[in-house]
Amino acid sequence: MRFHSFLIKYGEIGIKGKNRYLFEDALVRQIRFSLKDVDGDSYVHKAQGRVYVECTGEYDYEETVEALKRVFGIVGICPVVRVEDRGFEQLSKDVVSYMEGMYPEGNLTFKVEARRSKKQYPMTSMEINSELGGVILDAFPGMKVDVHNPKIRLNVEVREEIYLYSETISGPGGMPVGTNGRAMLLLSGGIDSPVAGYMIAKRGVQLHATYFHAPPYTSERAKEKVVDLAKLVSRYAGPIQLHVVNFTDIQLYIYEKCPHEELTIIMRRYMMKIAEYFAKENHCLGLITGESIGQVASQTMQSLAATNSVCTLPVYRPLIGFDKREIVEIAEKIDTFETSIQPFEDCCTIFVAKHPVTKPNLERIEKSERNLEEKIDELVKTAIESAEIITVEQSKTP
Repeated sequence: MRFHSFLIKYGEIGIKGKNRYLFEDALVRQIRFSLKDVDGDSYVHKAQGRVYVECTGEYDYEETVEALKRVFGIVGICPVVRVEDRGFEQLSKDVVSYMEGMYPEGNLTFKVEARRSKKQYPMTSMEINSELGGVILDAFPGMKVDVHNPKIRLNVEVREEIYLYSETISGPGGMPVGTNGRAMLLLSGGIDSPVAGYMIAKRGVQLHATYFHAPPYTSERAKEKVVDLAKLVSRYAGPIQLHVVNFTDIQLYIYEKCPHEELTIIMRRYMMKIAEYFAKENHCLGLITGESIGQVASQTMQSLAATNSVCTLPVYRPLIGFDKREIVEIAEKIDTFETSIQPFEDCCTIFVAKHPVTKPNLERIEKSERNLEEKIDELVKTAIESAEIITVEQSKTP
């Protein structure tokens, strides 16, 4: 059966109060953004508390559905057949035609669920349910009514037109991107940080990102890998402004002046400082990292406290209680996993100490950092001023 309309169901937006329209408008914008590279023309609009996508002419159904499944705020995508209101007799014919097209086997249980927004329609919702149920039983003797757990729920929405649908394709849920402020993601080439960005974007947060590059110790291909990851995340999160920071001189200076077992913690602290600078420049309300308690030496509770202490903005860690298997499952679902495991090193892995401290003492870390006072401010200033800014937009499904 050929569909040209989709009813978009949303979840949390529906419980918003007088500002619900702001969330609906944001959802419409995100749907338009997600569909902009899909073959065919589409029209996204609101009508009577619902959001619809109308596709005209030739279009790619599968690609359209896949694009909609990446829009946060959508909980259900219902392919709809729209028919004119030409009386109940014609509606009965349209319903039989719909059922024939969707369920040619004709031996399933069903239930009719009518909603009558057009109050001047001459039948109540209950009457429509009863009469159309009889029509379906007459047309398909093998079918049976089951009002509790039917295989088919035929929805009939009576508006200026009549909408028929029985399939609901799951959406990602969450909130439309842009409805809950901005945050700065510390994005590396690993598995975790793209997943963290995805999860925060799912709560309606617009993403910016900072990546720390260390040429010649990290290759140009390592940077391209991070840009590729940002493109994959942007399929869900919308355009991402990516700040690429040359971190080499800072890392070498820390390596020269500080105890090697403290390298990772001190480097992380300077990464957080620089990322926070860009966050404030872009009016972000927090930082995002992909850290999980105890996963590596820099992610013990003591290490996280040491890196947090340099920040004035809150640091959000959506993966904090996840194990690696759970993180990998999400990475596979959002198609970042295969890119993340490409063998291009990032700057964190190049300068790892053989025996990193796992329970850093903050006073001792701050004392070690005093060894950097001669040049570190100048190096940080240069890194910030020389940062490359790339606007990353969505990549089509591989």
